[in-house]
Amino acid sequence: MDAFQSVLRFVMNQKSTIGYSFMAILTIGGERIFSMVSFQCPCNRSQNFFYGLTFLLSPAFVLLVLGYFFSTRMWRLFTGCCLNPLKLCPRGNCLGCVKVFIRISVGACVAPVMWLSVALLNGTFYECAVSGLESNEVVNLFCKNKTYKCKMELPRVPCGKSNLPKEDNQELLLMLRAQSQILGWCIIICAATAGLIGICCNNCRSQVSYLQLTFWRRYIEKEKEQFEHYAEDYATKLANRNLKSFFENRDPEAFPFPDHTAWEEISKLYTFSTSEQYYSTLQRYVDRAERDHTDERKPVLAFEEGIEMS
Repeated sequence: MDAFQSVLRFVMNQKSTIGYSFMAILTIGGERIFSMVSFQCPCNRSQNFFYGLTFLLSPAFVLLVLGYFFSTRMWRLFTGCCLNPLKLCPRGNCLGCVKVFIRISVGACVAPVMWLSVALLNGTFYECAVSGLESNEVVNLFCKNKTYKCKMELPRVPCGKSNLPKEDNQELLLMLRAQSQILGWCIIICAATAGLIGICCNNCRSQVSYLQLTFWRRYIEKEKEQFEHYAEDYATKLANRNLKSFFENRDPEAFPFPDHTAWEEISKLYTFSTSEQYYSTLQRYVDRAERDHTDERKPVLAFEEGIEMS
């Protein structure tokens, strides 16, 4: 039992790393399936470029959209913004909104960057796309010091159906694959460098110590877990109470429940302030002396100087 708890604790502590590793495995598997099953380069000068580029960029775009769609932080920011535009830029603080959206975009870009890196390292889509370019500079780069036949047969090289000698065909294919892999490694290096710089800058500007920040993140995770548990439990109780009242045809029993204002309060994006010892909007609302009082002049989403942790 102790060994099981130790393993479970390790998994919970490393769930972000495990999640990204699982995402990488799915990306690699998805790319291999696309390459082997559905991708068939037309080997036509007028179609190669758009066909290869479609397979290279379309999945990345879909993954980016899904990254935004599954971002809880984005829905906290945008839900109700059409009825109350102050939720986006409260008190004219457009910079705060931009910072939050940048954080959302960084998280959403993880999967697309993984896809582009894996696809370029494999080289299949890039080979097809670049071989269909009609630019003289590109054609001359690959067919330098070669016959005119090379320029005409270049779009057929990725399929292995060109009329060029086997050595020339293999040489062109290796050049295309090498360029693709170099570009893939450049994306990986740039993403890793940008991520390291971003984390270092964020930690260097942190207003709390490392241990308090670790506790804060752990608290946020536990609060989300417990909120889901309580939400399911109270939803069940409320449904049972309403159904019981309906079928028994009698007045419903009293049921304590947060009002609309309370839901609005705890749905805000929380920003840390050194003047408060709160770790979430829920704790701020619970510890507030006058819970039922709502200042209508206060915007629904308030950004403060500090660290955004939601």
